[in-house]
Amino acid sequence: MGAYFGATLKEDCVFDLYYGTDYHSHLGTRRAGMCVYGEKGFDRAIHNIENSPFRTKFSSDVMKMHGCYGIGCISDYDPQPLMVRSHHGTYAIVAVGKINNADELLEELFEGTHTHFMAMSGEDRINMTELVASLINQQDHLVEGIHYAQEKIKGSISILILTAKGIYCARDLLGRTPVLIGCKEEGYCVAFESFSYQKLGYADFKELGPGEIGVITPDGYQKLMEPGKKMRICTFLWTYYGYPPSCYEGVNVEAFRYRCGMKMAERDHLCKDDIDNVAGVPDSGIAHAIGYSNQSKVPYSRPFIKYTPTWPRSFMPTMQTKRDLIAKMKLIPVRELISDKRLLLIDDSIVRGTQLRETTEFLYESGAKEVHVRPACPPILFGCKYISFSRSTDDMELIARRIIAQEEGKDVERDILEEYADPDSARHENMVSKMREQMNFSSLRFNRIDDMVSATGLSKDCLCTYCWDGRE
Repeated sequence: MGAYFGATLKEDCVFDLYYGTDYHSHLGTRRAGMCVYGEKGFDRAIHNIENSPFRTKFSSDVMKMHGCYGIGCISDYDPQPLMVRSHHGTYAIVAVGKINNADELLEELFEGTHTHFMAMSGEDRINMTELVASLINQQDHLVEGIHYAQEKIKGSISILILTAKGIYCARDLLGRTPVLIGCKEEGYCVAFESFSYQKLGYADFKELGPGEIGVITPDGYQKLMEPGKKMRICTFLWTYYGYPPSCYEGVNVEAFRYRCGMKMAERDHLCKDDIDNVAGVPDSGIAHAIGYSNQSKVPYSRPFIKYTPTWPRSFMPTMQTKRDLIAKMKLIPVRELISDKRLLLIDDSIVRGTQLRETTEFLYESGAKEVHVRPACPPILFGCKYISFSRSTDDMELIARRIIAQEEGKDVERDILEEYADPDSARHENMVSKMREQMNFSSLRFNRIDDMVSATGLSKDCLCTYCWDGRE
C-alpha cells in the first residue's frame, strides 16, 4: 500500500520525520525514504526495508541529515521520495495510491512531450511517482499540476511535495486514503496515520477533504484548492489496514472493530452453550473478537500467539507461497487453550483463503473439537482497483470468485455478482456453504456490509465498498 509523513518546523525536523515515518511501517513493506530541506538544500536517503526495519536502516542517515522541512515515505513498490527539477523549481515528491491507466498516460506523454522515464532495473515498468511528477509538470503552476494529475489518473493518488517554501499536501479526488494535519508550537506536520504525530507532541488540526490541496509551513496550513463534495474513503482501512489508535473521518479503528464484533455476535445463531471461547487472528482480528466476546458473553482467549520479534509481516515477500509459509510459521499455538475446545475464530477477512485454512488445520491438529469462523467483513468479490490493499492481480485469486466460477463459469454478469454480494440471497448462502466445505470450518458466517457500514457511524455514500459489492 504505502504511507507518508511530513513536517515543517521552526527548528530541525529530522527527529520528528524519522519517528513519524517509522510509525507508518505497518503500511509498507519494500522501500522507504526521507528527504529534508535546509540551509544546504535538499538531502535525501532511500533504503530497502524488506529484511530490516525502517529505524535500523535509517539510524545513520538521521544523524547526518538536517533541515526544517522534510517528507518521508514507506512504500510497497517504488523507491521514493523522488527528486525532481522542472519549471516549478526543484522539489521532492511522494505519491501513494494506484494508477490503473499508467500505460495510457505514458503514451500521451511520449506523444505530446517526447519525455523519458528511468526504467526500473530488470523490469519493463517505471516508478509510478515519476509518472505523477511528469503529469504535474505539464501545467504552468504547481497546484494546477497536482489537480491535473489527480484528474488524469484512474484509480487514486495522494501526494506530498517538499519545496523550499513548504510542503504541498493533496488528498486523492475521492478521499480514499486519509491526509491529516497536526500542529504544535514549533510547527505543523502531515500524515496518513493520526497516532504517528500525537506521540511527537502534535495535536489534531484538520483532515483534508477529498481532492483538497494545501500547503503547510511552520506558521500554519493554507488551503489552496477546495475539497470536492463526493467522498469514498476505503472501509478496509478500519477493518484491516489501520493501526488501532488511528482515526479517519473522526472514527477510531479499534472502537470500530469492537462494534463490528458486537454486531456479528448480535446476529449469530451460536451462543455461549455452543462454543467455549472466542479468539481473534492476530493482529487485526483481535479487537473484532473482543467485541464479539463482550456482546455474546463467551470468554475471550488467545489460543495462538503471533511471534513478532523476528518474523516479518506475512504479506512482505513478493511470492505468495513465501507469504503463506511465514504466516503459518509465526503463529504459535497454545495447546492448553485449544485441546477439546469449541472455538469461534475471527479474522479481518478472507481473501485467497490459504492462510485461514492452514490456521484452522493447525487448530485441529492441536486438539480443537470445532472451529467456527466469522470474518469481520463480507466476502471479497472484486480486487481493489483504488489503493492496492491486496497484491491480487486477477479476481480468480479470490476464493469467493473461484467458488462462483465453479457454479456459474468465469464470465459472470454483474447482476449475478451483485446477487452473490447480497447476504440475504440464496446464491450468497450457497457460496458461503461451499467455502465452508472447502476450508473445513465447523461453520462460517460473514459480517454483513450494512452492519459494517453501521459500525463506522458514517453514511455509505462516504465509503468505498467496491471490493465487497462492486459499487464504484
